[in-house]
Amino acid sequence: MHPPCRPVLHPFCKPAPRTFSTTAQPLARSSRSALKHAHRNIPTYPHGPRLLYKQSNFGLYGNVKPQFGNMVSEKNEIKTRRKWEPNIHEKRLWSVALGKYMQVRVQARVLRTIDKVGGLDEYLLGESPARIKELGMEGWKMRWRLLQDRGVKERLKKRRIELGLRPQGPEMFLSDAELLGEEESTDERTVEEAEVADEMPDETSEDGEVEMTDEEVERMIIEEDEAERQRRPGTLIFDGTRRERRTIRP
Repeated sequence: MHPPCRPVLHPFCKPAPRTFSTTAQPLARSSRSALKHAHRNIPTYPHGPRLLYKQSNFGLYGNVKPQFGNMVSEKNEIKTRRKWEPNIHEKRLWSVALGKYMQVRVQARVLRTIDKVGGLDEYLLGESPARIKELGMEGWKMRWRLLQDRGVKERLKKRRIELGLRPQGPEMFLSDAELLGEEESTDERTVEEAEVADEMPDETSEDGEVEMTDEEVERMIIEEDEAERQRRPGTLIFDGTRRERRTIRP
């Protein structure tokens, strides 16, 4: 069988060879896949990506969104729809912990907040729920980068000690059995103490009366009412199950 015949092209009609390019291919074709690639090695942002104003996921936009309204003429009062875009700037902000500039798109109000709190690091390390929600996806990624710095870890450790909390140190790398060793021993002592307490008589109050639980008191009331009903039918008694007084007829 003969191979298929190929048409002969004119020398001037030959396809041009593929040119060499140093431009890298895009890692993502959508904002969702771009966020997934950028946040693949960091914890999940608790508030999730913003779905209405997607470009705010790639900068410090705060909670701003485009505003819509009307432009009204003074003469005829004709209303024309218009749109107010957020005031976004491309800035290089200095990070003391990382020791370098970080280029980020930041909104004007967020830029004033950064100057007020004392720098980019102080803004990103804010602990209030409103600040965490204001950071967005990009701010959450920058915050995680700061938390990996040794100086920031020492600072947070001193803060925990000042607040009276247990410092996070080498015990974070211990095994589960080593971490739970003290708790398991505590649980065993608790069980032994509970067994001894069951054998001991009930504790008495200061007046010498035996203390009873709510279930025992309710059971005693029901038994007394049942005995009263058998002795004198047709009288008012207290029903412990419904917590009301009713008349029992013979």
